[in-house]
Amino acid sequence: MATDIRRVVAGKDGSGKAVALIDGPAANVVVRKEAGISNTLLWVTDSAPAELSVSADAGNRKIGVEPPASGSAFKILEFAPEKSLQSTPEERAQVIKRLDLGPEGPFRENHRTPGMHRTRSIDYIVVLSGEIDLVLDDSEVHLKAGDVVVQIGNNHAWVNRGNQPCRMAVVLIDGKD
Repeated sequence: MATDIRRVVAGKDGSGKAVALIDGPAANVVVRKEAGISNTLLWVTDSAPAELSVSADAGNRKIGVEPPASGSAFKILEFAPEKSLQSTPEERAQVIKRLDLGPEGPFRENHRTPGMHRTRSIDYIVVLSGEIDLVLDDSEVHLKAGDVVVQIGNNHAWVNRGNQPCRMAVVLIDGKD
């Protein structure tokens, strides 16, 4: 499901010269087959403003779906076509429950799709390839390559009803209610 992503991280060497610190395939990939999702973590920050000195690969760590407190996360998400999934909607709902990301409000127990969840973050999303539906509490928005979404801590789910995988670039920035 996950396709290779070349990751180039540019920064400064000890003398202050701009250099490519990392150039190679992004290796921090989590595949949730039952949900048809692959998540490639590219970079994480732990504060705002972000620390600009790099001593370790900030994309080579384990975080949850949400960014760290006061931080950010940059990811590539890929969604398989729903019709290709072997899991049941109930099994997919269990993935969200295990991640403790259920929706909030009146739709918490009676949501429209098994992937409905909420992150406490501002999310900047660019659809890179394919098509996908953004499911909200009582509406849907069909998205295609080139479309951009800004989410502000809202309930949502992603459903790929097409025939091809959908790839999205996602930046999550920690938020507060």
